[in-house]
Amino acid sequence: MKCRHCSAPLSQCMIDLGTSPPSNAYLNENQLEAPERYYPLKVFVCDSCRLVQLQDFTEVAELFKEDYAYFSSVSQSWVDHSSAYVDAAVQRFSLDENSVVVEIAANDGYLLQWVKARGIPCYGVEPTVATAACAREKGLEIVEAFFGEELGMRLAGEGRSADLIVANNVLAHVPDINDFLRGFARLLKPMGVATFEFPHLLNLLQKVQFDTIYHEHYSYLSVFALERIFSTNGLSLFDVEELPTHGGSLRCYVQRADSGMWRKEPSVERMLQRELAAGMSNPCFYQGFQSKADRVKDDFVAYLINAKRRGMLVAGYGAAAKGNTLINYAGIRADLLAFVVDNNPHKQNKYLPGSRIPIVSETVLREKRPERVVILPWNIADELAERLKFINEWGGKCVSFVPSMNEYAPE
Repeated sequence: MKCRHCSAPLSQCMIDLGTSPPSNAYLNENQLEAPERYYPLKVFVCDSCRLVQLQDFTEVAELFKEDYAYFSSVSQSWVDHSSAYVDAAVQRFSLDENSVVVEIAANDGYLLQWVKARGIPCYGVEPTVATAACAREKGLEIVEAFFGEELGMRLAGEGRSADLIVANNVLAHVPDINDFLRGFARLLKPMGVATFEFPHLLNLLQKVQFDTIYHEHYSYLSVFALERIFSTNGLSLFDVEELPTHGGSLRCYVQRADSGMWRKEPSVERMLQRELAAGMSNPCFYQGFQSKADRVKDDFVAYLINAKRRGMLVAGYGAAAKGNTLINYAGIRADLLAFVVDNNPHKQNKYLPGSRIPIVSETVLREKRPERVVILPWNIADELAERLKFINEWGGKCVSFVPSMNEYAPE
């Protein structure tokens, strides 16, 4: 296997999570009688450019199918985050009715709805049928395709170049990161800006967020690796912000390398120095992560087995991709985790991939009254624990396991 950016041979394995189905490949009732396709889940570090990346076995079209079930608007905190971003971007970049905003991976219109509400011309690029249809219901224009250099050139040739391109939690999802980024260099206006949000690799490693590794995430990103990757593909990084979302994310601001007007902010150098001080340029920094993940997994399994022996009913909350990684790596089935609650109607009455644990609506919690509820999307655990306070009525408690076990005491 070669690095997907610089083509250097890959030899250093950071973590091996065994095999599992794609984490968003939810099953319906009929599919329970059929086999599932499993793929290795193994992450490597490039010795040359330090891009951390998944061993590539899956085609992107297989992961992001027409029934793709991740809808961004399900999380109110994420919608609020996006609204605040639009407010800040409009002010910083002086966007108005003469501007054009494009979102790559627009999903269900969770962000562009705020741009449209301000009267700013905008459109999205989104390859998944179900989410694109939801965005169109909000009155948004969607180009239903995977983004890359060819599409960026075509849209620019049609006079659809952008003053601002937004790319939230998509840079990690592309197998050809070079082609993807060249598309931004093609689509941006000479003085345009693009922003990328993604979970920070430094947090993944330091906070043992191994369950954010799944097949849809081809790359795990740092400023140390990205500054070079941006530059190679005609873009220049000029600012970096830290965000609390998804367990600790970065927002990178880039411009065209040949024409951009924005000066490089001190934030870029500060983040580079922080990553270097942590050791991210040293191969030794990535060693030992496997044993940390194994400890979390072992604690999770032991907790569920102990609860079963005590006759306790345990449920999960949030049929998120990260939860599927944890559940499949731990080998958990419905005998230990009876069901998982999710408020997304597109996931309800389906089954988790691999474990085949049923996904149900929140009303089932009141019907079944489980003693423990495992919060799987730990990045919004506080939000969910607050929402689930009603389980205290029957002595129930919430618990999460990443980066370590945390049992939420009733108030």
